[in-house]
Amino acid sequence: MAKSKVLLAEDDVTMVALLKILLKMEDFDVVALQADADVLASARIEKPDVLLLDLHLANQNGLDILDQIRGAQDVCDLPIIISSGSNSKEECLRHGANGFVLKPYMPDELITALKQTIKAL
Repeated sequence: MAKSKVLLAEDDVTMVALLKILLKMEDFDVVALQADADVLASARIEKPDVLLLDLHLANQNGLDILDQIRGAQDVCDLPIIISSGSNSKEECLRHGANGFVLKPYMPDELITALKQTIKAL
C-alpha cells in the first residue's frame, strides 16, 4: 500500500522537526513547507493526501489559505486539518476544514485525526 503524503504548513521550526520524525515513524511521507511558502501552489505541485495547516503562520492566515484552497477547483477537495493553540475549531470547520487539533496535542491525537481524515476519502 502506498504511503499517504502529508503536506505540512507550520512555521515553528522545532514543531516541524518533531512532526517530520513522528509522521515518518507512522509511515507517512512528509513534505514540510517554508513558513512563507505558497501553500496553494505547493498543494497543486505535491498533490498530498492531507494538508496539516497551522492556523497562525508567520506572514499568512490559515483561514485565508483554507479559503483559497476551497475556492480553487483543482484542489478544493484536499483534506485539511488545522492546528492551533487557540480553540478555533468551529470557525475552521465553518471555513471547510476537515478536522482540527488543539495545540499542544498528543502525537496519538494527531495521528488518529490524520488517519481518519484520509480514510474518509
